[in-house]
Amino acid sequence: MTVTIRILSASEHCLSQPDIDPDALKILHRLHKMGFIAYLCGGAVRDLLLGRKPKDFDIVTDARPGQIKKRFANVFIIGRRFRLAHVHFPGGKIIEVATFRRDLSAEEQTVLPEKIPPELLYGTPREDAFRRDVAINALYYDARTGEIIDHAGGIEDLALRRVRVIGDPGARFAEDAVRIWRVVRYAARLGFDVEEETARAIPSFAPLLGKCAGARLYEELNKELIEKTRPVVDALRTHGLLRHIIGGFGEDYEDDDDLYGRLRVLLDGKDQLQKEGFEWTREETYALFFWPWAESFFAGKDGDIRAVLEKAFESAGTQAVFPRKVRTDVVHILTLVSQIAQAFRTGRPRWSLRRQALFASAVRVFQLIENGRPPEPGDLPEELFGRPPRPDETLKKPGGKRRPRRRRRPLQN
Repeated sequence: MTVTIRILSASEHCLSQPDIDPDALKILHRLHKMGFIAYLCGGAVRDLLLGRKPKDFDIVTDARPGQIKKRFANVFIIGRRFRLAHVHFPGGKIIEVATFRRDLSAEEQTVLPEKIPPELLYGTPREDAFRRDVAINALYYDARTGEIIDHAGGIEDLALRRVRVIGDPGARFAEDAVRIWRVVRYAARLGFDVEEETARAIPSFAPLLGKCAGARLYEELNKELIEKTRPVVDALRTHGLLRHIIGGFGEDYEDDDDLYGRLRVLLDGKDQLQKEGFEWTREETYALFFWPWAESFFAGKDGDIRAVLEKAFESAGTQAVFPRKVRTDVVHILTLVSQIAQAFRTGRPRWSLRRQALFASAVRVFQLIENGRPPEPGDLPEELFGRPPRPDETLKKPGGKRRPRRRRRPLQN
């Protein structure tokens, strides 16, 4: 598709420099003074035009990573195939500065990645725009002139509130199926529609998502936990993508409306508390995510339910590969939540649970499941989870004096 470059002057849009992170502006102005092209790019421009607060302020330039490192303090170069400059600021802030990139030609793609010189990956601003996933993320802001530069039709897409893949959707999804997930994510978080041609291509190419690297799918799944989770999971289910990400769990959530309804309530609670400043650990959020499934799994099972649940996770066929420790901790939390719930139902004390690792996390998860809120002092009754009597306390005489302990005689040779 041929798209004519469109430029909005400073008077034609709402983005202004006071909205931009001052450290990002310093980098932009310094690169300009040194004779380089430099733009604010990606999600920052998109969000500012929508009146939203950006999460990151990324910069793109024609300066090479080595040139950036020579001219800025506290710069760390990351990446092997394509290097990025991370400029560090006090307080842990990092601003990413990337060099304009281009997509490789069909002939170049046949060459082993390690054989391709990094210089061949660098490109022009237009090439960099067209290698991005969706048009609304391919906008540039020029801090010198205040202009918005649009190579791929992103301004029109923002006006129409739609997410559109740049280029042919089928071809782009075949190149990288994770683009399907990103399209769905952007639409869900922004409240946009998926453009018609892009939406038509999703069902045909969705199975390719399950063939992507498991570690990469896990990292993408982690991104859903950081912000508002429920709208994105809703959209993934609508497009039939959960089964290609978390295997049997996803199939159950897609096929069983009641099961998914319980998950939806938990995710709404998690999102609301997170909005109010309540912080969840990654393992706690995954425990919430899997609880509706695990709750039905626990029904009628006796014995070591933690070991049984661990095996169930292994056999679920999740395409996203969870690190072993994360999976073990999530299973532990789910098991503790089940045991806490059982103690409340039966009234039978479970003092030993307090000594378990991750007990505090399990309480937080349990309280959201039961009451839709975080735990408060006194939520756990002492008679159920308090300290049991110490063994030596039962050895006291009626007068209050402790009986002397017997000393063991040493073994005779």
